[in-house]
This record gives sequence, structure tokens and C-alpha cells, in this order.
Amino acid sequence: MPLLPGAQPFRHDGGEIGVLVCHGFTGSPQSVRPWAEHLARQGLTVSLPLLPGHGTRWQDLAVTSREDWYAEVDRELRALAERCRRVFVCGLSMGGALALRLAARHGARVSGLALVNPAHGMHERAAAALPVLRHLVPSAKGIVSDIAKPGVRETGYDRVPLHGAYQLRRLLREVDAELPRVTQPLLLMHSAVDHVVPPVDSARILSRVSSRDVTELVLERSYHVATLDHDAELIFAETHAFISRVAEGMTDKDGGTDTGLGKEGAAASGGA
Repeated sequence: MPLLPGAQPFRHDGGEIGVLVCHGFTGSPQSVRPWAEHLARQGLTVSLPLLPGHGTRWQDLAVTSREDWYAEVDRELRALAERCRRVFVCGLSMGGALALRLAARHGARVSGLALVNPAHGMHERAAAALPVLRHLVPSAKGIVSDIAKPGVRETGYDRVPLHGAYQLRRLLREVDAELPRVTQPLLLMHSAVDHVVPPVDSARILSRVSSRDVTELVLERSYHVATLDHDAELIFAETHAFISRVAEGMTDKDGGTDTGLGKEGAAASGGA
């Protein structure tokens, strides 16, 4: 099945700090590719996979599950961990939920999280009926391109398969139970106005995680897909600054400072 424009995975082989970037439900790598490319330009090793069932047609998403989506990011994390000294995970929307699950399950293998409008729950009244409704109604109106910036579009599906929505609901409920196991440094960036994931989701996540190093940033000029919106450059800069700070505060097994940022990354963060 041909991929939608911009839906191709992205990978960059850089320094010893790795970053896994996760896109959202019904979206594609296109929505977070500028984020990934910015981090790659700083000398980081970056992996941005295409989640199963995404980037083609909505019918393909209807035959995948939350286990399929998680397995893909889990494989990418393990591959980065073999290649890099430290690995950070970034995620938008459902990608944020997947990032939180990775942190909860992998512990020290994940050095930190940078999340944008992470999803926590499904608030529509019809969500409770999804276990039955998905067998009666194949799809509903799509949720892509919630962007304030004129002329910018997100590559994704114009329909949401209700089986996929049911899988997402189950994923989010499972991740909520795992949030107390998240202890890593956390940068959580959320929009003041979001028509897909309300700010209460970020508040709930912040109240549930066990992280002590937490930074919350409100995005005043962007809607849900903030990585393509007015605040995109702010997100990119804050993410790199966060990764640099956390990595510089860690030490390797020999007791030396382990940044792994590479020449470009060290220069960008004020290093030698």
C-alpha cells in the first residue's frame, strides 16, 4: 500500500545520545518530522518510526491493535539503546502515551521524556459505547489538522476507524495505571487551546507520574498539532535544551560526564 506524502519513517545516525520520536493516532511521521529533523541537526541519533496501520488508509488502522503500536516503538527503543549511551523519548498525542508506557516499562533505559499534548483519556460520551459500537459503525469523522497556523495541514486520515478508537481507549486506560512507575525527568508541553486533547489530560498525567524533575510549558499560540504550529520552534529549542541539561547531569560508568551530543549538539548547547 503506497504511503501518504510525508508518512515515511525518519532515521538519523548521530552521536551517543539517541532520541525516539513517536507520532499520534491517525497521524504519521509528517506531523513530528520537523521536531525529529531539528534534533538530528543538533548531532543526536534520531529514530521516528511509522506506527502500524498509519500513513496509508484508515482501513489499515482498523486491523491493528495497541499492542502493534507499542511493539513498534519498543523495538525502536531497544535498537537505540544498543547504539546509544542515553535514550530520550518524545511524543505527540498518542505518541506521548506510548512514550510514557516505554518509560514505565523500561525504567533507566529511558533517560527522559519530552511530550507535546499527550493523550490521557477519551472524553466523548460515545467512548463508553465503543466496545459495541465498533461492530456496528466502521468509522467516524477524522481528527487531524487541529492547527492554528494558516495554510498548514497534517498528513493523516480523514476517518477514524472505531476499532482503532476502541484500541486507543484501552491503551490510555492501561497507561494511566502505569503512570506512577514513570520516574524519569519530564518536559511536558501542552496547548492552552486544544480541540483534540484537552489540557486536563496533561494535568492528570502530571498528577500521576512519580518524576521529580518536571517542567511544564504552556503553548499559547498553537492547537493540538503544535509541532507544526506557531510554537513549533519553541518546542524544538526547549526539547534540545532539556535533553542537553539532563544528559549533562548524568555520568557514565567510569564516572565522567556523559553528554554524547556530538560536535554540533555540544556547540548548540554551549559545550566545547
